[in-house]
Amino acid sequence: MSDSSTSHSSSTPSSTLAAPVTAAQAEQRITAQLAEELGIRPQQVTAVIELLKDGATVPFIARYRKEATGGLDDTVLRNLDTRLLYLRDLEDRRAAILASITEQQKLTPELEKSIQQADTKQRLEDLYAPFKVKRRTRAQIAREAGLEPLADAILADLGCDTLTLAGQYLNPDANIAEPKAALDGARDILAERYAENADLLADMRTHLWSHGYLYSKVAEGKEAEGANFRDWFEFSEPLRTLPSHRVLAMLRGRQQGVLELRIGLEESQDVLVPHPCVERVAQFLKLGRDLFDAAPTPRAKWLADVARWTWRVKLLTMFETEMITRLRESAEAEAIRVFAANLKDLLLAAPAGPKAVLGLDPGIRTGVKVAAIDHTGKLVETATVYPFEPRRDRAGSLATLAAIARRHKIELVAIGNGTASRETEKLVADLMSEQPDLKLTRVVVSEAGASVYSASELAALEFPDLDVSLRGAASIARRLQDPLAELVKIEPKAIGVGQYQHDLNQRELARSLDAVVEDCVNAVGVDVNTASAALLTRVSGLNSTLAKNIVAYRDEKGAFSNRLALKEVSRFGEKAFEQAAGFLRIPNGDNPLDASSVHPEAYPVVERILKKISADMKDVIGNREKLKGLSPSEFTDERFGVPTVRDILLELEKPGRDPRPEFKTATFKEGVETLNDLLPGMILEGVVTNVANFGAFVDIGVHQDGLVHISALAEKFVSDPRDVVRVGQTVKVRVQEVDIARKRIALTMRLNDDAPPARSSAGGNGSAKPNRNAAPAPATTGQGAMAAAFAKLKR
Repeated sequence: MSDSSTSHSSSTPSSTLAAPVTAAQAEQRITAQLAEELGIRPQQVTAVIELLKDGATVPFIARYRKEATGGLDDTVLRNLDTRLLYLRDLEDRRAAILASITEQQKLTPELEKSIQQADTKQRLEDLYAPFKVKRRTRAQIAREAGLEPLADAILADLGCDTLTLAGQYLNPDANIAEPKAALDGARDILAERYAENADLLADMRTHLWSHGYLYSKVAEGKEAEGANFRDWFEFSEPLRTLPSHRVLAMLRGRQQGVLELRIGLEESQDVLVPHPCVERVAQFLKLGRDLFDAAPTPRAKWLADVARWTWRVKLLTMFETEMITRLRESAEAEAIRVFAANLKDLLLAAPAGPKAVLGLDPGIRTGVKVAAIDHTGKLVETATVYPFEPRRDRAGSLATLAAIARRHKIELVAIGNGTASRETEKLVADLMSEQPDLKLTRVVVSEAGASVYSASELAALEFPDLDVSLRGAASIARRLQDPLAELVKIEPKAIGVGQYQHDLNQRELARSLDAVVEDCVNAVGVDVNTASAALLTRVSGLNSTLAKNIVAYRDEKGAFSNRLALKEVSRFGEKAFEQAAGFLRIPNGDNPLDASSVHPEAYPVVERILKKISADMKDVIGNREKLKGLSPSEFTDERFGVPTVRDILLELEKPGRDPRPEFKTATFKEGVETLNDLLPGMILEGVVTNVANFGAFVDIGVHQDGLVHISALAEKFVSDPRDVVRVGQTVKVRVQEVDIARKRIALTMRLNDDAPPARSSAGGNGSAKPNRNAAPAPATTGQGAMAAAFAKLKR
C-alpha cells in the first residue's frame, strides 16, 4: 500500500527537525534560482539586488553600472526585478506555513523537506492544504463518528467484505445506522485525504494541463444577446494551445453571462469506459488493478467509488477553477506583454521635431477645434471652424486656417483620426491646393487618450484658460512634434494599444506600462530646460515633487546652464543627482558633455581621452576622425571598465543620439473615406495602430481599422506579428473583404497573392464552424479570409 494514503496527523519532537532557514540562506536560495532561470552568474544577480536595494533604477543600472552587472540589459533587469518580488513572497509564505504547521505540532522531517524544496506558491499551498483551518466538512463529521479506522481497515485488508466490516462501525448517535452510511463516511474521509495529497495534485495538474480541453457553450437563452460571441457558442480547444486573445474573449463572454466554460479531457463516446482521470487517481494511489474489472470484488467496487468521488466531487471543481485561473493569468501576462510592446513602439515613434504645427481635432456639428503651436511646443493661437453641417462655412474655415498658418509659419498640420477625420483631411488638402505658398504637410495623428488628457488636472494646469475641447487640439499638435513628451502626460492604459485591456489585472498592467514609459523616456533623454513636469517625473531618480521643483526653479531663475546647477534645486540630493543626471540634457550649456548621455561621474574619463589626443572638447564632440583608433582599455580605471569607456567613445562620436527613427508620413487614398468606398483588390497605404497576437490593425482612413491576420502579414510563416510590423509603421495593404454590417475589414500585406473575387458583404451568415486560428469575435476578419487562412495553415 502506498504511503500516499497516510494522514499527516502524527506529531514529531522538534529536536528531529532541521534548524530554521535564516534570512541570509533564503536570499542565497533566491539568488541561485534567479541565476538559473535567467542564465546569468550568481554574482550578477547579487550585484543587481544590491543596486536595487540602494535605490537604483533599472534604466540607471542598465546604462551606468555595466561593470557591476556584467552588461545586463534592461529586459533582463526587469525580469529579474519581477521574479525577485515573486521569490521573496514565496520565501515569506514558506516561513509562514512552516510556523503554522510547527505550532500545530504536525511538522515532520519529511514534510519540512518537501516544503523547503517547493519552488512555486502552488506547490506550497498543496503541501499546506491538510493543515489549513477549514469549515466543517463531511469528512470531519465522519471522523467524529469514528469512521477513519474503517477507511484504513479497508485499505489494509485486500480481501475484506466491506459491508461486513462496515457493520462493526455503526454509530446510531451520529446517524450511522447502517453499513452503507458507514461506507459513505469512510469514502468521504479518503476522498478528502487524497484531495489533499500534494503529489497526487501535482500529477493530476500536469496531466490535465497537458491533455485537457477548455469547453465553451452558449448559456441558455443568450443566443441573441451574445451574438458577438457566437464563435464560442460550441467550441473546444486544448488548454496548452489556447492563445491569449481567445482566452480573454471567452472569459469576457462568461463575465457577461453569455458563455459557460468548463475544463475536461477529450470527450469519449464509450460510456462503459471509466473516466481517464478517475483511472489516473486510482493508479497513482495504487488502489489496485481490479477496480474497474467487469465483475469487481466489493472492496474494489468501493475503492473505485472512492476514486470517482475524489475526482468528481473534490478535484474536478477545484481544478476547473484553478485551470481557468491559470489560463486567465497566462493570457493576461501575454496581453500585458503585447500592450507594453505596442506602447514602447508608440512612445518611440519618430518625432517631427521642432516645427510649427497646426493641430486639428475634427468634429461635425461641434466644429473643428484648431490649435497652433510654435517650434518649442508653446500654444500661440486657437480657433474653432465650422466647415461641415449644419453651418457649412467651408470658405470661412479655409480662410481662418490659412491666416493662422501664415501668421505662425506653420509647417505641419496634425489631424486627429476620430470622427470627421477624413472630411477634415479633405479640407486641409483643399487648403494646400488653394494656398501652395504655405508649403504645408498634413499628417493624420492617433488621438487615442487625447480626451483623457483634455479633462485631466495636468491639462488644466497647462491651459487653465483654455476650453477642454481646444486642449485636445493642442495635444494632437504636440504629439506630432514629440510623441514621447506628449504621451507621458496620459495614463498609459488610456492610450489604447492593447487587447482586452480593461479585463486585465490593472495593478500588473500599470506596473508593466509604467516600466515601459520609464525605459523609453530614459533611452531618449530629456532636455531639462524644456521638459514638462510630467516628462521629468519619468526620469530615473526623479518623482513628481522633484519634477515640479525643477520646473519652479527654471521658471524663477531661468534655464540651467550646466548639470551641476541641478543640485541647487530644492530636495535634489546626491542620490537623485546620481540617478538622474545622465538622462537630463542641457543643449548649448557651459559643458558640451551636458548635452550627451555621458554621466558627470565619468567626465574625468573624457578628460583623460582629451589629454591623450591633445584636443579640445569642442573639437572632439561629434568628430569621429579625432577618436579613430582609440582603444577603450587605455582609459579604464578602478571604477570605469571597458563597457563604460566604450559607451563614452560612442557618445563622443555622436552626442545625444536619438534612438527613434526618421519622421515619415502615410498618405491616405483620395476618394476612399468610408467603408462603402472600399472594394476588394484595392491597394492602400495605412498606419499600424495596434498589434495583437493574431495580427495587426491598420488605419486606412475610413474611420474603421482593418485587420491584417497573422497569416497575411508576410510571404513567410510569422509566429509573432511584431516581427513584421510595429505600431506607428506605415504599410501598404490590399483589401481582401469588407463586411459593412459588422464593420470589419480584412486586409493583407501579401500584395502578390491573387485578389479574391468581389462579393456582397452586407453581413456574415454566421453559420461557419468556429475557426481556432482566427482572432476573437470583436476583431475577426470576414469568414472567407479566415477560411482561406485556416486552409493555408492546414496545408
